[in-house]
Amino acid sequence: MALEMTPRARPARAVPLPGAPALAPPNAAAAAPSAASAARSVALPSSRAITAPVDRDRDLLDGHAVRSVDRAAALLLALGDCPAEAGVSELARRLGLHKSTASRLLATLERRGLVEQDEGSGKYRLGLAVIRLAERAERTLDLRTIALPELERLARATRETVTLGVVDGDACLTIAQVDGPNMVACSDWTGRTTPLHCVASGKVLLAAMAEREVLRIARPGLPAPTERTITGLEPLLEELARIRRRGFATAFSEWIEGTNGVAVPVADARGRVIASIGVWGPAFRVTAGRVVEIVTSTREAAAAVTARLGGAAA
Repeated sequence: MALEMTPRARPARAVPLPGAPALAPPNAAAAAPSAASAARSVALPSSRAITAPVDRDRDLLDGHAVRSVDRAAALLLALGDCPAEAGVSELARRLGLHKSTASRLLATLERRGLVEQDEGSGKYRLGLAVIRLAERAERTLDLRTIALPELERLARATRETVTLGVVDGDACLTIAQVDGPNMVACSDWTGRTTPLHCVASGKVLLAAMAEREVLRIARPGLPAPTERTITGLEPLLEELARIRRRGFATAFSEWIEGTNGVAVPVADARGRVIASIGVWGPAFRVTAGRVVEIVTSTREAAAAVTARLGGAAA
């Protein structure tokens, strides 16, 4: 008797930002309020004591490192609220900081690319790193939440594993995965990357890039995980042109021998391809004969996600 299983969404977990330093857990001793901080007493001439209420936010900022982070974050938020660039004195006054403190914090943020200083005026504005972080947050947080119901429906319809992928540097990062109702569970690829050129989801993302970016990625040479992987530049360009014409990509045993995949693009409100929805499984189930069926279902899911993002189906 066949056992029926419902699609399984992988447990939500944080997807690390590439290149971001790992944050160590806060020191337990520093984080826990001391017994002395639970109540503050003010001595009065009559020798009576009045217990002052605890200001938890203030206590949490007693550590120098935490206070510095809070001040740096406040500077970024203040710059974001400014209609134009802002000077050190203006920012310091707005936040109640010493000018020297604001200057040191801004210099540190500038080294990380979070703020930029105009050489002429000496004033500051938000840096490109903030834009990149905002775009990543938009893709990996809101997008995942919006897409998950569609991924689950697609997993039920195709009975295969469904993934949501985005570009991460020169790779495809899986930010969500839902398993179909099959007896054999697939590996969890959430938070892991794969080469763009040999998985269906990656090919869709690669096809949406400018040709100069494709050439840059291909120039050092492309790895060949299997004998069917496309590694030559001309065959790759032809494959990407075919994907753009058809509106979907396939990868049959190009990343893992015996594993096939199909993927379609997801676009944002500006019509840019920002993600791909892929369906993959063992070659004996995801066959060439099922491509049309899988593409049809996957396009419906991608169109629903794209519409939620304010765009039109790619």
